[in-house]
Amino acid sequence: MTPTVAETTSASTFARRVPLVLAAATVLLQIAYPLVRGGGRDALTIVTVVVFFLASTSHALVHRGARWTAAYVAVTVGVGLLAEAVGRGTGVPFGDYDYTGSLGWKLVGVPVVIPLAWAMFAYPCLLVGQRLAASALGASLVGGLALASWDLFLDPMMVAAGHWRFDDVRVSLPGSPDVPVSNHLGWLLVGLAIIGILQLLGRREADDRVPGALFLWTYASSVLANAAFFGRPLVALVGAIGMGTVAVPYALSWRGRR
Repeated sequence: MTPTVAETTSASTFARRVPLVLAAATVLLQIAYPLVRGGGRDALTIVTVVVFFLASTSHALVHRGARWTAAYVAVTVGVGLLAEAVGRGTGVPFGDYDYTGSLGWKLVGVPVVIPLAWAMFAYPCLLVGQRLAASALGASLVGGLALASWDLFLDPMMVAAGHWRFDDVRVSLPGSPDVPVSNHLGWLLVGLAIIGILQLLGRREADDRVPGALFLWTYASSVLANAAFFGRPLVALVGAIGMGTVAVPYALSWRGRR
C-alpha cells in the first residue's frame, strides 16, 4: 500500500524532530552532571555521550542521508578508536595515560564510549568549520581547532572524575596540572585528521541549527560549569579563550545571517 502525501509529510516531520528531542535531552543530562555524585555520575557520563552521539547521527541521517552518515560514523569512530588505542599503548600522540574501569566496556583497552565521544562532537565541529571557511582546507583547520579546543574543558574534568590519568606530567596549561600539553597537541593532530577526512564527504546545505546550538551550548556550559560549579576558574578562562576563537565567530555568523 503506497503511503499518502499526508502520511509521508507526517513521517518526515517526525524524523526531523528526533534530533531536536535528542539534543534537548543532551542539554538536560549535562545540566544534571554537577548535581550527581559517585557511581551515578559515571553512569550519567556514559548516557550523555550516547545521547549526544545519537543526536548528531540522527541529524546527519535526516539532513545528509544514510550513506553520508554511515561514512561519517565509520571515519569518526574508527579514527577515534585507533588514535586512543595507539595513544594508550605508546604514549603517542597524547602522552602516557591509561583508563580506569569507570567508563564501562572496553575494546582494545579503550572504553567503547570514548570513540563515540569523538564522533558525537566531530559532527558539529565539521559543520562549524564549513560555515566559517569556504575552502576544504580552511574548514579542516577551523573544524579541527574547534574539536581540539573542546579538550581544554574535557580532559581536566575527566581526569578529576577519575576516568583516566596521565603519568609524568611535566608541562601543563594553567589550572590543569594533571593534563600534559602533549595531550592537547595530540587532540589537535587527531582533530585535524578527522575533520580533514570528513571533507571528502562533501558539503550539503541543510538546517544545521541543532548541531550548531549543541556546539555553542557545550562552549557556554563548559565555561560556566568550571567557573561556578567545579572550582576551576583557570580552566574556565583558558577554555573560554581557546574554544572562543571558534565559538564566538560562529555565534556571530548566525547573527549576521539571521
